[in-house]
This record gives sequence, structure tokens and C-alpha cells, in this order.
Amino acid sequence: MKKYLFVAVALLALVGQANAQRYLPGMRGVELRGGFVDGVQKPVNYYLGVGLSTYTKNGNRWVFGAEYLNKQYEYKDLQIPKAQFTAEGGYYLKVLSDASKTFFLSLGGSALAGYETSRWGDKLLPDGATLRNKDSFIYGGAVTLELETYLSDKVVLLLNARERAVWGSSIGHFHLTFGAGIKFIIN
Repeated sequence: MKKYLFVAVALLALVGQANAQRYLPGMRGVELRGGFVDGVQKPVNYYLGVGLSTYTKNGNRWVFGAEYLNKQYEYKDLQIPKAQFTAEGGYYLKVLSDASKTFFLSLGGSALAGYETSRWGDKLLPDGATLRNKDSFIYGGAVTLELETYLSDKVVLLLNARERAVWGSSIGHFHLTFGAGIKFIIN
């Protein structure tokens, strides 16, 4: 009888754990994200990114990734693109979560470094004007507020708002980005 009771308790423990296999140390997830830069406006300024999250103790996580940010500036009847390519490394602290481990709110800080280009290096405009902005190395950081909600044990929906501060840029130091993404837990 003790043997059957032990097996029943073990099965109940495993069933109870199935929904709680989230935010465990060593778990990794691949993120795909995108959204808007400095508000929703015409022309559309956007960003796209990819990242890798590695979870630590207490539900905190390291995030490493790359991002592409595109802003368009109007000049007469032209749209002049300004692009930033950045790599990031940061640490996110779990601030809040619900009892069912479905929703998590995190606050993160990241270091950023990358490259910025104006009009893909072509400085001469069709009307003969010349752009004086130079392509340059950029560096800085970001503060991110991110909400994660688990759609299943392996798929997570992300909503985030981020304030980027970069130096070396000719399009300003501060940019607010907000958007959504999806994360796939890979182990």
C-alpha cells in the first residue's frame, strides 16, 4: 500500500510542476521583437531585434541581442533614412509576477554599442544638397520595462517600453521605443 501511495504522490507532484516550469535557473529563450520609435507617426519609425535570454536565480535574467532601428527624416519631398545597428547586453530584474506564473513584469538595464549610418553612406541628395551627418560608432545604454505572459510553457508574449540613450549619434541621444515580441523557450 505504501508503494502505491508513494507513486500517487510522485505523480501529483509531477502534474503540479508542469505549470510551474517557468523562470527556472538555466532556462534559455530566443526572442524576436519589434515596434515603434519615438511614437507612432508618419513616416513609420521602427525597430526590429533578436535576443537570447538566460534565466538566473530568483527569476532574473541576462539578455544578449542585436537590434536594428530605422528613423526617417523629411527633407523637401524626400525621406532620408537614418539607421542604427546595435548589440546589447543587459540584466533584467523580476519585479512582479502572479501566483500562477503566467504574467511577469521585469525592469532591465542594458549596455548598447553599434554603428549609425545616414542614407546608407550616400551623402549627395538629388537636388545637389549634401548631408553633413557622418556615419559613426555609437554607444550608450537602455532602461526597459517588460511584461511577459506565457501563452504555453514554451511560448511567451512580450510587451515592452524602452528608453535608449546613445552617444555618438547625430539623430539625438534619447529615443523611446515600445513594441511587442515573442519568445520561444528552447530548454
